[in-house]
Amino acid sequence: MDSSRRIAIASHALAAAAALLALPLHLLPALVAGLMVYTVVVMIAPKLEGRLPGSASRQIVVAAIGVLVVAAVAGLIVGGVELARTELSGPDALPDRIMPIIDRARAQLPPSIVDRLPMSSDELRASMGELARKHSEQLQLAGKATLLVFGRILIGLIIGMMVALAHERGSAREGPLAQALALRCERLARSFREIVFAQGKIAAVNTAFTMVFLMVAMPLAGFHLPLAKTLVVVTFVVGLLPVVGNLISNSLIVVSALSVSPVAALIALVFLVLLHKLEYFLNARIVGGQIRAKAWELLLAMLVLEAAFGMAGVVAAPIYYAWLKTELKAEGLI
Repeated sequence: MDSSRRIAIASHALAAAAALLALPLHLLPALVAGLMVYTVVVMIAPKLEGRLPGSASRQIVVAAIGVLVVAAVAGLIVGGVELARTELSGPDALPDRIMPIIDRARAQLPPSIVDRLPMSSDELRASMGELARKHSEQLQLAGKATLLVFGRILIGLIIGMMVALAHERGSAREGPLAQALALRCERLARSFREIVFAQGKIAAVNTAFTMVFLMVAMPLAGFHLPLAKTLVVVTFVVGLLPVVGNLISNSLIVVSALSVSPVAALIALVFLVLLHKLEYFLNARIVGGQIRAKAWELLLAMLVLEAAFGMAGVVAAPIYYAWLKTELKAEGLI
């Protein structure tokens, strides 16, 4: 085996090991955030660099775009949290918002479950307080974990911006292994761009239809679903996950509609079945067309990585699978 082949095999092994280690080490949020910033900067910067002379000016453009992207993503995260807080009217008012839903659900649920439901918002508030006291340690750990994830996302955003800036500057001549690893990373970024932007188009279409259904069609029919705005935001966020994201949002919408009436739940179910069919069509046309993968291939990849790494595997599966197909195609194996 010649040296170039050994270097290629070593780079593939190192890149695959790093990608898989990102899952058990809980570094996937940082990886995705970094890839997002790098991809956006690399796409936008060349369109502006041509208007500015000198490499220093181009580097300033790249740095400025990177800062704006990092700020925009951080703002979207904070804005999403604030929207959820506003929709729920804050933690103190949460029981008052939930009780009407529980009261409407009493007519839909069996007596064995109804007997366990709180009778008033004060009783619900007391139950939530007692539950919080019993699980205070777990809640603290969950809060720390949330802050840790947010911190990793922020660090990933900054690293992605720095890598994009380093890519613009160029570097001294590197060794063959470093060049091979750089090629692996470049193909990963390309695969990320293809799968995420393709899935983003699908999520945008699904969210638009869902918003019209929840905030226009259902109110006109006399059904006002609780937390409609939050459901629209959740539909877009989880819609970035192929297939499974659609199932998550569908379940939440049906549960929300069921709290209003069985008729509303039936209408929502029929709408979501039709939307689910549209999502499969879009998957085949957009995602499948981008990476030449059928829906069952993505589902199989998600199933395997979910079994190995949990929910992080579900998120990573489409990106990693697209990367795998890119590498296999480049080697002429498929």
